[in-house]
Amino acid sequence: MEPKESVESHQERPEPRWSVGSSSSLHYGSFVNSLASLTPKTEEQSAISPKRAYIAVTVLCYINLLNYMERYTIAGVLSNIQTFFKICDSTAGLLQTVFICSFLLLAPLFGYLGDRYNRKYIMIGGLSVWLGTAAGSSFVTESQFWLLMLLRALVGIGEASYSTIAPTIIGDLFTGSQRSIVICIFYIFIPFGSGLGYITGAGCAKLTGDWHWALRITPILGVVGLVLLVFLCANPPRGAAETHGEGVTGKSSYLEDVKYLLKNKSYVWSTCGVTALAFLTGALAFWMPTFLARAQVTHNLTQSLLFCLCSLDSFIFGAVTLVTGILGGALGTGLSRWFRDKVSNADPLICAAGMLGSVPCLFITIFVATSSIPATYVFIFFGELLLSLNWTVLADILLYVVVPTRRASAEALQITVGHLLGDAGSPYLLGAISDAIRYNAKDATQNWSFHSLKYSLLLCPIVGVLGGVFFFMASRYIAEDRQAAQQLTEGTVLKSCSSSHEITSTVFHR
Repeated sequence: MEPKESVESHQERPEPRWSVGSSSSLHYGSFVNSLASLTPKTEEQSAISPKRAYIAVTVLCYINLLNYMERYTIAGVLSNIQTFFKICDSTAGLLQTVFICSFLLLAPLFGYLGDRYNRKYIMIGGLSVWLGTAAGSSFVTESQFWLLMLLRALVGIGEASYSTIAPTIIGDLFTGSQRSIVICIFYIFIPFGSGLGYITGAGCAKLTGDWHWALRITPILGVVGLVLLVFLCANPPRGAAETHGEGVTGKSSYLEDVKYLLKNKSYVWSTCGVTALAFLTGALAFWMPTFLARAQVTHNLTQSLLFCLCSLDSFIFGAVTLVTGILGGALGTGLSRWFRDKVSNADPLICAAGMLGSVPCLFITIFVATSSIPATYVFIFFGELLLSLNWTVLADILLYVVVPTRRASAEALQITVGHLLGDAGSPYLLGAISDAIRYNAKDATQNWSFHSLKYSLLLCPIVGVLGGVFFFMASRYIAEDRQAAQQLTEGTVLKSCSSSHEITSTVFHR
């Protein structure tokens, strides 16, 4: 009877939730890697139902849309803001720089918290701060430009909490090709929201005659998103998709997490590529509507720069961004799914092709604006389409080369580096170059405000070439790193299950 009692006692125990430990003495790329031990936990976590998973993704996509609407509403009314506060290009560029700086400085903190604490609560807190500061920035007066800068910096708190954590929740709800499709949908809302930001910003400013109203739309819609997040968004166990709902817990310091990521060569090189992409897209998104408006004035197609920007160019550029974002995201995911089983390093090669393919389009865009505005829009379309191939593919790369317990930290570190060396400084840098060229010109006329900005934009194609090189380097290591992450997440769980079975057999035979 004793063996029977032992077996029954073992069977009554809940299935373990696996914990991934850390050991610095093992080399990256081995079967157990730096995450060696899986210890069983006593709490059982049920898998999230498909219905709840799709509802959660819908809520996350909606909030992602609002995040990027708010981020680029400023660019849609930038000329209005420059006129209102009487500021130059470099100072106007600081509006985006302070936002990105706070965003990137706080991203590592939220990445650390997101790998260790309740992710849903963290997003709720960050989104609440975002709503309050975004709404507050719409009430600044003409003498309070400093307050607008401060509030834009605080907006970064909310966006940092959301952008680092939301993709990891999706990664824990889906796996395989299904995850690729859902990630594609989620990231399509980045250009979709950016395009709507230009359109709603310019539209509200034109309808109300006051640019302040452009900054009040997304906070109003954000209240709805906050309520949906509280009541409808699931918080799955980390690694639930790979472990059939069991989840994986981690016991490691942040320093150990960073060391693990720095040894992941495909992660490092793809992060360098993300940085180049962020520099390029951040500069274009912030300055291209203004560049097009100044081109209109240079061609004497309109006599008012302010009217031009608010009524036409922001609408058209926003529509182009929206359409190319959807098409590029879908095309990038489709190419990834088509080639991934045939070419093991297809994903970074797709990103490299997108970056390098956009370079000639950007060159032509910059110089053809002096002769044909319609032709300029055509090459903007193709350039943005090629750049948009990257976003969904890059998100998928991070999720399959990094183990679940370190994905939030990986997202945060990539965001920090990408923004710090990318779009945090690119709007200000291009604005400063533009100001320097214009002030040093012998004839500082209105035409020179266009030409100086044109010459400063030439930095973007150069960075595009660098980005293509970075992605080519990532393609050399992607297959090895993906296999290592899969072995760590799945193989070690099977190993622990086997150990558990051996214990059961030993008890029975006794």
